[in-house]
Amino acid sequence: MVTLSATQSKYLPYVLAVALFMQILDATILNTALPQMAKALGESPLKMQWAVISYALTLAIFIPISGFLADKYGTRRVFLSAIIVFCIGSILCATAPNLDFLIGARIVQGIGGAMMTPVARLILVKSYPRNKLLTVMNFAVIPALIAPLVGPLLGGYIVQYASWHWIFLINVPMGVVGFILGKKLVPALFEETEGLDWRGFVLFALAACGLTLAVELGSQAGRGFYGLLLALGAGLFLIGYIWHAKRYQQPLFPLSLFSIRTFRIGIVGNLFTRFGISAVPFLLPLLLQVVFKYSPSQAGWLLAPIAVGAIGVKPFVSKLIQRYSYRRVLVYNTLLLGLLIIVLAQFGDASQWPWFIPVLTLMGACNSMQFSAMNTITIGDLQGQQISSGNSLMAVNQQLAISFGIASGAALLSLLSERLQLDVLTAFQMTYWILGIVTIISGLHFLRLKPEDGRGLY
Repeated sequence: MVTLSATQSKYLPYVLAVALFMQILDATILNTALPQMAKALGESPLKMQWAVISYALTLAIFIPISGFLADKYGTRRVFLSAIIVFCIGSILCATAPNLDFLIGARIVQGIGGAMMTPVARLILVKSYPRNKLLTVMNFAVIPALIAPLVGPLLGGYIVQYASWHWIFLINVPMGVVGFILGKKLVPALFEETEGLDWRGFVLFALAACGLTLAVELGSQAGRGFYGLLLALGAGLFLIGYIWHAKRYQQPLFPLSLFSIRTFRIGIVGNLFTRFGISAVPFLLPLLLQVVFKYSPSQAGWLLAPIAVGAIGVKPFVSKLIQRYSYRRVLVYNTLLLGLLIIVLAQFGDASQWPWFIPVLTLMGACNSMQFSAMNTITIGDLQGQQISSGNSLMAVNQQLAISFGIASGAALLSLLSERLQLDVLTAFQMTYWILGIVTIISGLHFLRLKPEDGRGLY
């Protein structure tokens, strides 16, 4: 355990707070701005999903190596470098003349983000005794609750009254604050490393990219065959990773994790139940602005209830799980989430906006309940070194689910509106129906949990 000065001990959590706020704000601020950005870049708003997917996919690919780099090169050096890369990526995003350039800049941003928040969290874990860690973490993650509320509103007002470029430029002053805090407060911590599983990293990255691209290409007219080839290739890379992990002494993600039943159920459920949940924050601002002709700021206000519901239910999550068990909460909560997504398909007129508020507030509360329950049951039975690798895989899994969810939602919308020639509103409604049904079916996976699973985690 590192010895912190009084100043470091008091203010170090602010470093994670700033990093977390920057990353989550960047992930949420974009959604309400996409239609205006599409107009400025000469693209269809329904084709802007890769501005979001590229960032989430990059996070998923590079998060696994953040801990290795921090151990080898030192937490301070990696954290400060991550902030610089993130800010450079933000400036590149703001100067993007077209969508392809923007996607490339988002990848640069994602590399910085993948190193920034996980390393900041690692610094706190290594710097504080266990009896202080919960208090420190609870303070540091407050921005994680605030940013989803502020993001859509801020994004809406920025594009409406300034320009979309400021959505990215706003990261620069926050990055400067984070860099100054980090330089003064972050200790330089090193650990003995035995080398990274680079072969496993490459195989896993190729599989993740291939599957995401396959979903996108599969929805495009005349490219279905290429999508199928990509899916087959991604499957082969995944099989290659499994074959490699069985023989390598310290693989990127040990297959032994999947011998733990609750981890196996949790990680698979985490992936599939997030498909619909991840697509909604991308699709809803498009529906509100493209179809219902709401202003960006109005769309931002209508997304705010999701964050309000998520914050409001937090004090009751553990009590509900304790009373009804992880199994029952996850099965019924996933069913409710699926039904709420289907309810979104019933909105067909801009004048129905008052009904959005209770529906989205309840959806936010269910999202919060779902994420807390899934994350806890997934890593609850891990022991020793399994905790680190299992937590890393869970973080990667979450980002992949966001990528796949947005790609699937956008692919369905494109398939229905372009290839089946449905009008845009009907295409949105059918997309919500399909995503809702998939979410309901995915909840059945949690029936594999036993009623007593997670009882020691209360």
